[in-house]
Amino acid sequence: MTAIAKRPGEMIWFAVLCLGMMAGAAGVVTVLLKGHAHVYNVTREVPWGILISTYVFFVVSSTGLCLVSSLGDVWGFEKFAIIGRRGHLLALLTLCTGFGTMAMELNHPIRMGIYAILSPNFSSPIWWMGTLYGFYMVCLIIEFTALMRGWKRTAFYSGLAGFFAAITAHSNLGAVFGLLEARHFWYGSYMPIYFIVSALASGAALTVMIVYFNHKARGIALSPKYEDFMYTMGKLQALFLGILLFFVIWKIIPGLYGQPPEKYEATMSMINGPLAFNFWFFELGLGILIPLIIVANRKTRTVFGVAMAGLLSTIGIFFMRYDLVIAGQLVSMRPENAEGGGHQLLHYVPSITEIGIVIGSIAFCLFLYTLAEKIFNLEGGHSH
Repeated sequence: MTAIAKRPGEMIWFAVLCLGMMAGAAGVVTVLLKGHAHVYNVTREVPWGILISTYVFFVVSSTGLCLVSSLGDVWGFEKFAIIGRRGHLLALLTLCTGFGTMAMELNHPIRMGIYAILSPNFSSPIWWMGTLYGFYMVCLIIEFTALMRGWKRTAFYSGLAGFFAAITAHSNLGAVFGLLEARHFWYGSYMPIYFIVSALASGAALTVMIVYFNHKARGIALSPKYEDFMYTMGKLQALFLGILLFFVIWKIIPGLYGQPPEKYEATMSMINGPLAFNFWFFELGLGILIPLIIVANRKTRTVFGVAMAGLLSTIGIFFMRYDLVIAGQLVSMRPENAEGGGHQLLHYVPSITEIGIVIGSIAFCLFLYTLAEKIFNLEGGHSH
C-alpha cells in the first residue's frame, strides 16, 4: 500500500476501494457456494436485476467515454486531444467491468462464450451485442496502445473503427430492449436512440470527473488548457443533458397518453409507484435537472461546478439504468394477474449479495483506473 499511495488521502482512497472490493469478493464467493437461486432476488417473472442494470451502466459509460474522447483523436478537435489516453483507458476498463458484472448474472458465462462461437444465432440481438462489443473492445485496446506508443496513423484508424463500433454496439444494446415486443414499456425504435443520447451524457460526466479529481488527488492545479477544456465540457454537458431531458419526457408521455395496457402501469411505477423516489430524486433531480442548472449558468459553470455536475449526473444515471431495467419487468405478463384491464405489479429489491457485487465492481474499476494513473503516462494524447 505504501508503494502505491504516498499521501494520507491516497491511502484512505485505496483503503475504501479495498473495502469495496472485499464486499464484491464476498458476494462472488456467496454466489459460487450457494447458487444464484438462493442469493439473488430475481425471479422467473423479474429475471433481470440490478446486475443487468449495472452492466448497462458500465457499457453505456464506456460508449460515452469513447465517443467524447474520439472528438480529439479521430475528429481533430484539438481541445479534446488531451483526454484521449485517459478517456479510452477508462472506456476499456468500464467495458471489461461491465462484462464481469454480466458474467456474475449468468449461470455459465464460459459455456455461453463457447457456444456463441460454435453455434451463433444471427437472429439474436444478444448474440450481436456480445459480438459487436467484442469487436469494440479490440478497437479500444489497439487505439490505447497506439496512443501510448505514438502510432498516429494506427490510432486514427483504430479510433475511427472504435467510434462506429461503439455506436453500432450500443444501439444494438438498446435493440435488446426495444425488440422485446412482449415488454410494452421497452418495445419500439425509441430505445436504441435513447441509449446513444444517454451515453453521451454519461461520457461527458465521467470525462470531467477524471480530469478534475485526478488533478485534485495529486495536488496539482489545472493548467489553462485543462481549464479551457473543462469550460468547453460544461457547455457540452448542458447540451447533452438538455437533449437527455427531452428524451426522458418523451419516454414518459407515450406511457401515459391513452393509458396503453402494461406500458401505462410500468410508467406509473416510476411516477408514483415503487420506483418513484428513484425517478424523481435520483434520475430526474440529481441526474439531469440540478447538473443542467449548474452547467447552463455562467456563474456556476466553473471548473468545480462542472466537475460536481458530472458527479451528480453519474449518480443519477446509475439509477436511470436501474429504473429502466426494472420498470419494464414490474408488470406481470401472466393473464391471471390482470384485473379489470389492469395488471398487478411485481416486486423486486436487490439482495445484499447483489448489492455487494455491484459495490465491488465499481470499486474494482476505480482501483484499476487509479493504479493505471500511477503506471502509465496518460498526459497528452495527440494522435495526428
